[in-house]
Amino acid sequence: MQNNLRSDTFLYDAMESCGDAVYRLALCRLGGRADAEDVYQEVFLRLLRDTTDFRDDEHLKAWLLRVTVNCCNDLRRSAWFRRTAPLEAAPDAAAPVQDGNDELWQAVRTLPDDLRIVVWLHYVEGYGTDEIAPLVGCRPATVRTRLHRARKKLRIELEGNDDGQPEQLEPTEEYQSAR
Repeated sequence: MQNNLRSDTFLYDAMESCGDAVYRLALCRLGGRADAEDVYQEVFLRLLRDTTDFRDDEHLKAWLLRVTVNCCNDLRRSAWFRRTAPLEAAPDAAAPVQDGNDELWQAVRTLPDDLRIVVWLHYVEGYGTDEIAPLVGCRPATVRTRLHRARKKLRIELEGNDDGQPEQLEPTEEYQSAR
């Protein structure tokens, strides 16, 4: 038997350092815990079998997030996914933390997938538009356009909040320290 699989230590370290980001992105994209767990498992199985020589941890994380996006897209396109309804209602599942911005994150959840994923990668994961572009398979200008459209939709959605001003999307301290 040919041993071209990565070491257990490498896989464990990758899961420790990037597993939360992979799971959160899958959860944000798919909306259901069971589907996010399936994608998480598939992503790390692909890593186990892959032979890419990663330059550094950031290269590994970018690769994992790109594979996560691809796995989510594959799952969403599947006939099984289109014919089933989620067993669980997880309205708060993709919110990063309970930080007083529940209304904001609820509005983010209602955005179309292409807008929601760039908002998530930019504001929660802390990526710049040039870094997001290869992850979602488009140009940096397209990412900036999607962020602009998302902010505009969120502004319209949130105009009715208490002080009349839309809430600002800011990465939470917990997520900034995790980067």
